[in-house]
Amino acid sequence: MDDQAHAARAMWNQLHDLWTMTPKCQRSLARMDVVLRQARKEIDWYAVLPAQAAQAVLKTYFQAWKNCWEGRAEEPTFKTRIRSVMSVDIPQGRDLHIKRVHRRWGMVNVPKVGRVRFRWTKDLPVGKTGNSDNRITGARLIKDSLGWHIAFRVTTLEPKTVPNTRPEIGIDAGVNLPLALSDGNHQDHGRAPRFPDGTADRDKWLNPDEKAKLLRLEQRAAHRKSFRNPKEKTSKRLHHTYDQIRALRARATRRSIDWQHQTTTTIAKQYGTVVVEALQITNMVKSAKGTLEKPGKNVAQKSGLNRSIAQEAWGRTVTMLTYKTARYGGTLHKVPAPNTSRRCSACGFITPGSREGQATFVCKNPDCGWSGNADWNAARNVLHLYRMGHALIPAAGRAVARRTRGVKPITAR
Repeated sequence: MDDQAHAARAMWNQLHDLWTMTPKCQRSLARMDVVLRQARKEIDWYAVLPAQAAQAVLKTYFQAWKNCWEGRAEEPTFKTRIRSVMSVDIPQGRDLHIKRVHRRWGMVNVPKVGRVRFRWTKDLPVGKTGNSDNRITGARLIKDSLGWHIAFRVTTLEPKTVPNTRPEIGIDAGVNLPLALSDGNHQDHGRAPRFPDGTADRDKWLNPDEKAKLLRLEQRAAHRKSFRNPKEKTSKRLHHTYDQIRALRARATRRSIDWQHQTTTTIAKQYGTVVVEALQITNMVKSAKGTLEKPGKNVAQKSGLNRSIAQEAWGRTVTMLTYKTARYGGTLHKVPAPNTSRRCSACGFITPGSREGQATFVCKNPDCGWSGNADWNAARNVLHLYRMGHALIPAAGRAVARRTRGVKPITAR
């Protein structure tokens, strides 16, 4: 499987080189297909990759350019050996021959590999349950630090979506409170984002024993690395230690994604309209180091905040909410993010000094004086912006914001 994944990656890179060197008037899927077929005859190690998987690489590369032309993604780039995700496509479901062995395990046929056992974690339409409306059309093999995994592509006939008439909800994404809802039904994963001294805990998804093991492995890796010369090849022992560290990191990432899936599914089922902020996360996690002429301030604190924001993966949460709300008949809207955490949700005024720390909001307006959780206050402002008609209008693949001046206050509760 490793050989097939490396062959697929090398094929992608050679297609990318050929595409960039070919004049624009001669670029086409048919021409690339002819070159690919000829390359499989001339290059011996291409034979490791099945013909259908090679065609899948070509179609995926061409689709990547279509996504770029239509404004949905950036241009395809060169895939490095270390940082790229190792994967192989099996585009035809008839080659799989899936068989369930017992409750927990199943068998699948991987082309040019043979019969492989996999963990049965979800029902699949095999045997008597498979038909023309409910069948497996292919699979994708992906490798991470925990090993190889297989994801099946299934075509199902689903009933027509019924519009979700449940109430509206505003969501504010934060660090101390991951998802604050405007009705007070906040979603928390129960893991403290920071240590008592204020530093960011980047291993919050690991239990105490796993954190202790990770610390030992990092110390061991640093010790072994100290004996290596700058241009010397990394030893096998150090590589093994790095693999153990990556496995723990992958386990934490898997737990985080699982929590996001469960939480977003619950929100999509309970609410018909979901409103979130249009956050520019890339700008939010920029370093505060500054330049030599103008050095930044509180660089270490900003670095810890950036790590906490990256761990929460707000963009992935919004992506999940987008397709899950549509699946359950709801809609997702975005509103401008500026001043949602600084504006009082009761009187609508922005008064300096109202935000006391990260968790508390106390309105300094003499005529108001409302106080409450800062994230809940921001979530109420998010929902109020949508109700006042300040939602962003998608245009040409991008969001165009309306002005948010003159926002009326929310009726105090």
